[in-house]
Amino acid sequence: MRRRGRRLFTAKSAISRKWCKKSSQLLLTCFMEIRIEDNVENFIKTLPELTTAKALRTINLLEKFGHELRYPHTKKVKNNIFELRIRGQQEVRIFYTFYKKEIVLLHGFVKKSQKIPKHELGCAIKQLRSLT
Repeated sequence: MRRRGRRLFTAKSAISRKWCKKSSQLLLTCFMEIRIEDNVENFIKTLPELTTAKALRTINLLEKFGHELRYPHTKKVKNNIFELRIRGQQEVRIFYTFYKKEIVLLHGFVKKSQKIPKHELGCAIKQLRSLT
């Protein structure tokens, strides 16, 4: 992975082609560009090593599958805001959105209750507004 400015990415609009022998179809996988805001990057750095590894793995899944990534890895929270769900000893959530042709990670937090705290969601909405 390379780091350029505030963007962390492995491939920009790269498409991998794979032939599926079972269904005799060509499978296309599209990689989307991920933009990690500074507050999310700092949040991920503060997590324990194992949780950081899980978070990075889930972000890679998001990069690889984009809109196709579904539950249990991701869940829609509000219009244009989704949560990336990292399970483990700590329940970590990272809010993200699809903006133009990239995925923007807006805000991350450790979840301690069943409901999403309004303050955390408010921070994500504030970050989303700053994009436009």
